[in-house]
Amino acid sequence: MSLVRASTAPRERSIASPATIIAGLGGLYVAQSVIGGVVFTGLPAVLRQNGASLNDIAFILLTVLPWSFKFVWSPAVERYRSPRSGRRRSREVVAIVGAFAVAMIVACALIGPGALLPLTVAMMAASFASATLDIACDGHAVESLAERNRGWGNAAQVGGAYMGAAIGGGLFLVLIDHLGWQPATLVMAGVLVALGLPFLLTPDRQRAAREDRPPQSIMAALRRPEMRSGLLLVAVYVLGAKWASILISPFLIDSGLSLTALGTLNGIGITVSGLAGAFGGGWLVRRFGAFPIMSGALALTALGLAGFALAAVAGVKAPAALGALMLLGSLSFSLGVVALYSELMGRASLDQAGVDFTLFQSMDAIVSVVGWWLVSAVGDRLGFAVCFGAAAILGLAALVALPFLARRESARAREAQQGA
Repeated sequence: MSLVRASTAPRERSIASPATIIAGLGGLYVAQSVIGGVVFTGLPAVLRQNGASLNDIAFILLTVLPWSFKFVWSPAVERYRSPRSGRRRSREVVAIVGAFAVAMIVACALIGPGALLPLTVAMMAASFASATLDIACDGHAVESLAERNRGWGNAAQVGGAYMGAAIGGGLFLVLIDHLGWQPATLVMAGVLVALGLPFLLTPDRQRAAREDRPPQSIMAALRRPEMRSGLLLVAVYVLGAKWASILISPFLIDSGLSLTALGTLNGIGITVSGLAGAFGGGWLVRRFGAFPIMSGALALTALGLAGFALAAVAGVKAPAALGALMLLGSLSFSLGVVALYSELMGRASLDQAGVDFTLFQSMDAIVSVVGWWLVSAVGDRLGFAVCFGAAAILGLAALVALPFLARRESARAREAQQGA
């Protein structure tokens, strides 16, 4: 499929091979998710073990805000990282912001889990640094990877998220159990340094971009039709793929799964199935294109949600069957996200790649949070069967809308080619 670009600037050949670029980016994506795993999975468990109330734990989760609103400062990051003249500064940004993120994790180790307010401030700063790293990392990926390699780049992104979450939300807790808070947190800081080194040590002498380009800005992104249609695509896809995900763990607990069984599913099963979907998606997108894979993933998601709805109606308590549905959802989700983000990379302008891709991710985050809040608000009243059934219908509606969005983008691509 032909992809629209706002910039016609020629892409200089990077000294690094595509495999080296993807490996370096993958390390950064894992590192970002390690921070997320520590903040959103590991830390709440530690706080609860130390006697924190649920309100205290909810207070810590305010650290998610930088990820939802990182588009606000993305133009400033991109203006520095990718100036009009001279070389790109991707590695400089990663080195400076990454060092700050590591320093904040070290600060968390020194503060300890008993001092909630300073710990929250340090974690908020680490989350801000991680979100800022993601802006630079995504911009560098769009600029550096040719279209045929974007699927592998997105596989590294999604697979890195699963691996990082397993380290930050799983290994971190094991280390705390055996070593204590401070040594375990310092180990996480060391892991972040090790994960960032491959990117920092990879040579990159590409020039930033054409010198006559306009300044990077959010309004410049929103003026381009392929960006607006991309934001619509994200919203439609998220509606079909993510809204019911918050209900699955509570439903499995109500169906009789133990915390140990659910923890094993989340820790091992979800990680393995997510990685399989991510790297399988990278290969499939390269061979078949993004939209067919998105359609297949949405179909699998709707099928899994319909299965949960039927299980809720029939009162099914079979752990193996319900666990299989959960793993199917993880596989289809990671498969679809790789395809979605590969498509979105093609809609990001080389003039402001980090700004454009950050807008897409923020749309994903905002629609997800709104959906999770709505589902949580009405779930008790409507019941699992209705909620899962409605989510399956939303998935099918998104599946029906995808061909229209694909044709719309193809028509714009043809018009751009004719205009050129």
